[in-house]
Amino acid sequence: MPSLRDLRRRIQSVKKTQQITRAMRMVSAAKLRRAQQRILAARPYSDRMIRMLQDVMAANPELEHPLLERRTSKTRYELVVVTSDRGLAGAFNLNVLKLAQRELAERGREFREISLYLIGRKAGEFFRRRRPREIDVARLFGVASYDTAVEVASHLTKRYLAGEIDAAEIVYSEFASALSQTPRVVTLLPPRIPKTEDTAPFDAEPDLGKLLALLVPKTFEVAIHRALLESEAGEHGARMTAMEAATRNGEEMITSLTLRFNHARQAAITRELVEIITGAEAL
Repeated sequence: MPSLRDLRRRIQSVKKTQQITRAMRMVSAAKLRRAQQRILAARPYSDRMIRMLQDVMAANPELEHPLLERRTSKTRYELVVVTSDRGLAGAFNLNVLKLAQRELAERGREFREISLYLIGRKAGEFFRRRRPREIDVARLFGVASYDTAVEVASHLTKRYLAGEIDAAEIVYSEFASALSQTPRVVTLLPPRIPKTEDTAPFDAEPDLGKLLALLVPKTFEVAIHRALLESEAGEHGARMTAMEAATRNGEEMITSLTLRFNHARQAAITRELVEIITGAEAL
């Protein structure tokens, strides 16, 4: 049975840990509010970009763009995996990595060569132990900036146009709420643009071809930026939830340890009283 000193030390240790988890929960809650505002503002913009691309392609189905070309060969495949740089976020990163592993297993049966573009320290640590030879790029997540999306899009575009890859997908965690983040796989190259027949009349200057040449790479960048924003908001939501649960567990542990401490102290007091009474009677 632990001594009173050991129990007292454990109670103090849990209290200090609880202060850390409570502070981390408050920080994540503040960051979540900003990240949530950013992703809620980005979603309509991303959806509208896709809608514009659908309208342009519906207006002239004969228009072509190199990034929209669907290749018959399935030789080289690249997967972009988005995780966080830090842990203490529950199963946030693990769920994304598990989905990435399943996707790689499926694509490995279709493509002869696989490469990985890793965003986030957790993705780098995970795949360096399992698929080190397939890592093309590994970088930290940092902030979900548009510049990062442009960098990723430029890298994939150059490889696709040069024939170094035949398809590309991205795995990330879609933000639903602070309690719910859903891992998703989205095709990046060639992009899947659903056909639409409900297109309002419009005019384009100077012509649809130049408009398409501008819309396709921009829509590609916006899709990647949206994935980064979704992951950022999901990370803060998952960490806030995990730290809240850790703080609550700390309170329960403190209550249990305090009860054990009181019982041990009462037993020690009772034992001392018995020794005193026994000694007095012996005299």
